[in-house]
Amino acid sequence: MYFTDRGIEELEKRRGEEEVTFEWLAEHLRTFVDLNPDFEVPVERLATWLARLDDEDDDE
Repeated sequence: MYFTDRGIEELEKRRGEEEVTFEWLAEHLRTFVDLNPDFEVPVERLATWLARLDDEDDDE
């Protein structure tokens, strides 16, 4: 188990029944980066990965 799995499991446990929009997620990611600028690159990579999940070109 990766260390980050604990945070993911907590997120799922605490908020697993909620429905959110990508607008809500983007707003909170921006706030997180404002408060934690050292995480700008990982958050950008996560956001880009999520945005491109369905891109067929990335399957190569």
